[in-house]
Amino acid sequence: SLPLVGQEYLEILSAWYCGFGRCCESGDCRVLNNVTGLELDLSEQLHGQHVASEVVVRAVRGFLQSPRARPALVLSFHGWSGTGKNLVARLVAARLYRDGLRSECVRMFVALFHFRHPQHVDAYRVQLEKQLGDTTQRCRQALFIFDEAEKLHLGLLDALKPFLAHCDNKGQAGNQRCIFLFLSNVGSNTINEVTLDFRRAGRPREEIPAELLEQRLRQELRQSADSGDAHHHFLEESLIDVFVPFLPLERCHVKLCARDAFLARGLPYTEAALDEVANMMAFVPEEERLFSAQGCKSVSQRISYSLP
Repeated sequence: SLPLVGQEYLEILSAWYCGFGRCCESGDCRVLNNVTGLELDLSEQLHGQHVASEVVVRAVRGFLQSPRARPALVLSFHGWSGTGKNLVARLVAARLYRDGLRSECVRMFVALFHFRHPQHVDAYRVQLEKQLGDTTQRCRQALFIFDEAEKLHLGLLDALKPFLAHCDNKGQAGNQRCIFLFLSNVGSNTINEVTLDFRRAGRPREEIPAELLEQRLRQELRQSADSGDAHHHFLEESLIDVFVPFLPLERCHVKLCARDAFLARGLPYTEAALDEVANMMAFVPEEERLFSAQGCKSVSQRISYSLP
């Protein structure tokens, strides 16, 4: 084997060489595009979200496999907090890019963190346009994630629109491809109503069709009195390709999240321990207690209380 110094030199040289996209068949070693792995991860780690899993895998696979696909794919995630929107975004990044969220081809923005002061929206717009442009120039395939998307200031839309349409800001498509994920709580009440109607009718949630949820989401966004919502404008200008609804989680799903949290810590668990964690969560509606008000959020913290 090589001496340590020689190994370090080889690794540095390899990293430099790969930076030019010459070290693997894809043309860019930073990009994996392992959709099969994504599908497996979703089936194992995402609970109670048959619609979201199917829609995301179908959309991403179709976009990546079609040589004539539009240069940008825009997915809009909708649902209550704790239902899996951030988890899916992380899994998409992890399976499409070697370094996941740490990849230089992936940028994540949280509206109230990165763009918190409305009075600075002009500076934010210039900064955002530069960040998007730099990333698309650096990477032939870029992933952009916007959390709390409903809180994006309308002044930022001018920076976003060219990239949503063409994956650049020059008004024409190049060789770059972009995937945008917008995560939002908007529409969660509509999704919850549909899920509740199915439950009260004695029908399993697995029978809820994606088409019904998308139709109801589009109706809510179009009829929204708050025209200041970024989603309203994206919809009006046909910039959203796919709506991804996340259903409210039931007690059985919370217990699965608790099981995952125990396993992630390497801790043993019992059915009683999972029940104890679920009992700590608030469920709604009050009279039926069907859905976790926080989804699986805070479950990993709550398992500490069930430890002996």
